[in-house]
Amino acid sequence: MTFLLAIHITAGSLAIISGFTSIFAVKGLTLHRRSGAVFLYSMLGLGLSGATIAVIRSQPANIVGGLLAVYMVGTGVLTLRRRNKLSVWVDAVAVAIGIGVGYFSLTIGLRVLHSTSGNINGVPPAPLFLFAGVTLLAVLGDLRMMIVRGLQGRHRLVRHLWRMSFSLFIASGSFFIGQAKVIPKPVRIWPILITLAFLPLVLLIYWLVRVSLTQWYRRRGAAFVQPTPVRDPI
Repeated sequence: MTFLLAIHITAGSLAIISGFTSIFAVKGLTLHRRSGAVFLYSMLGLGLSGATIAVIRSQPANIVGGLLAVYMVGTGVLTLRRRNKLSVWVDAVAVAIGIGVGYFSLTIGLRVLHSTSGNINGVPPAPLFLFAGVTLLAVLGDLRMMIVRGLQGRHRLVRHLWRMSFSLFIASGSFFIGQAKVIPKPVRIWPILITLAFLPLVLLIYWLVRVSLTQWYRRRGAAFVQPTPVRDPI
């Protein structure tokens, strides 16, 4: 357990630092790509270690959070990968994982909603319903991509941005709100912690508007969504 906790804490710290670096960096350049690569691997480590710890401790809500983080960051990165003959099978596996995570989150949320305590391990039903809704939206996106056999242009970039940003939100929310007790009291300023926790969602909205409603995509986005080689994770 100690080893898992060490991995979880290290991966979480790297995920938050690299995630915010990537989201603020100039898109498509070296800093963005390298920080994105660190974010990918640290989020995978964070999600898998967190889900494993949650299984050991019987914390269903944290199992959902860990698996959803892995699902979102994985499919977000694969969006910019060059498609091949195996892509349809990868998409099918992603859909299966997404449906499983969404169903698990929904059933737990309903169980908590009708329980006498109104929470499970301190988690109310609202976040579980949020995760279920987000997962359903992501699965619909996976199905759409399977039908059209890959996305192009702005749609491809939007899929990448929202999935990566939401996975960063899982990391930031888990730390700045979920683990606020480990932050020293002199710097445990709740307005700042809440701002940092939800900042990825604010930045997500900013980038979606910029990509969809401005000329940014014509100037830089088209080059950014060119398929990357297998050796380059983002």
